[in-house]
Amino acid sequence: MLTDIRVDDAGLEYLADEDVLCNLSFDGRRIWSFWSVRDSVASQNGPVRFVAWPERLTMHLVGVTRLGITLGDGTSVFDEEVRFGDEDRRLTVVGRDGAPLGIDMYGKLVKTFETKDEGELAPLLDALETVLGLLHEQGLEAFPAYGTLLGAVREGTFLGHDNDADVGYVSEHSHPIDVIRESHRVQRAVERRGYATSRHSGGAFKIDVPDTDGSVRGLDVFGGFFAEGHLALLGEIWTPYEREWILPLGTVTLDGRSFPAPADPERLLAATYGPGWKVPDPAFRYEKDPDVQRRFDEWFRGTRLHRAAWDHRYGLARLLPPYQPPHDIAQHLHGREDPDTWVLDVGCGRGRDVRWLAKQGRPAVGLDYSGVAMQFIAAKAAEQGWPAELRTMNLLELRHVLSWGALLAARPGPRTVLARHLIDSTSPYGVDNFWRLVSMVLQPGERVHLEFLTSPIEDVEGRPSLVRALSPGDVIEDVERRGGVVTGLVDLVGQAIDYGYGEELSQGTSWRSCRLEVEWQ
Repeated sequence: MLTDIRVDDAGLEYLADEDVLCNLSFDGRRIWSFWSVRDSVASQNGPVRFVAWPERLTMHLVGVTRLGITLGDGTSVFDEEVRFGDEDRRLTVVGRDGAPLGIDMYGKLVKTFETKDEGELAPLLDALETVLGLLHEQGLEAFPAYGTLLGAVREGTFLGHDNDADVGYVSEHSHPIDVIRESHRVQRAVERRGYATSRHSGGAFKIDVPDTDGSVRGLDVFGGFFAEGHLALLGEIWTPYEREWILPLGTVTLDGRSFPAPADPERLLAATYGPGWKVPDPAFRYEKDPDVQRRFDEWFRGTRLHRAAWDHRYGLARLLPPYQPPHDIAQHLHGREDPDTWVLDVGCGRGRDVRWLAKQGRPAVGLDYSGVAMQFIAAKAAEQGWPAELRTMNLLELRHVLSWGALLAARPGPRTVLARHLIDSTSPYGVDNFWRLVSMVLQPGERVHLEFLTSPIEDVEGRPSLVRALSPGDVIEDVERRGGVVTGLVDLVGQAIDYGYGEELSQGTSWRSCRLEVEWQ
């Protein structure tokens, strides 16, 4: 139960003697759901707990509304008129087109199904029928999955707090590579029917379905297969399973239409949502098994450590002047290496060093996993004919590393590697793969030029740090263990230059870093 509830512009404070589901509404419309203990923190006021407003919701908290909080069992624990800010107007949570919005399980502000009339879901139902039929034509036994299957079995309609549709299928293949090839084949077949698509991973993709209001909803297609006595179904199901629990397919009813379904849909829902799947939970959160996640990452998708944060910062950087001077390490490299040595810049960011090196006549290849970062320089290099290439590569995905390692190893001529603030911004697995790439690309006697942070810094704007401090001694020990010899070390202290978001560690702050020159053996 929740008691002593207080509401302000920062969030909610309350007393909670147990963890209960809370559905919060504005003027009678559910906006957000959360668990009273799981999603809150203990405040400094003794037993009082605090939950902050979702970030995406804060921009709408202006005006007056009837705020209600109802528990999962239907008990109302709060129902009062509250004011946010100084304005007297009624508070609304709507998009630019006026469509009602709500917070989904990922904290995003989306158009949920609970505000849609039955007829407005017809395009999505039509697309669901078309896609399931198309997959059947491709020889795949497909069915509604995840939230779509849950809604059909438990409620006979789409879940009110959901905002897209999901389809799954079980392949006849048992090897991930074959499943990936099949998924891409199916995606091409869908595109030939006129649908726009985009990739989630090697085994899953999204279909864009136009809604009645002109917006686009997603229809996700998740590949699955049997391996080692388990059902593997993207996004995250890896569970002991029998084939007859899926096949032959049965049927399920969704909004009055009949669709194929697993032979035992309740067993699949229990594997997906746990034994409590029959109880509605708009705040449901997947508790991912790290071993399963790693398995699927290696098979199908790699990982995206801080990818969204880097994309955001580099996206803001596009508003700034594109041409910036090279970093000191790039100038040092250019003076140190023979003129005919080409450069591989791993973690090149916006490509400013690649651009400068290429303009000096030195061929350079820049790799970074944020495609947003290098778009401008890549286009300009192609336009101007600079000897520069900028491509995307994910150090956290072994397939990327091995592919690029093989391609670059086959290039003629002496080469060197530049890695500025790379080993201090990726995970230990990413560091391992960086050195794996180096071992494939460099010949004995060729060099790596490293720079990494050696003292922590705080961002003056409060942004989370994407770079961590490393001990030079630890790095040197790691380098030598991997077969490298440190032939140069420079301790650097300076003031970060205000070149813009995404380029410097933190604008206007002092930093300390170390520059290493490593000869590969």
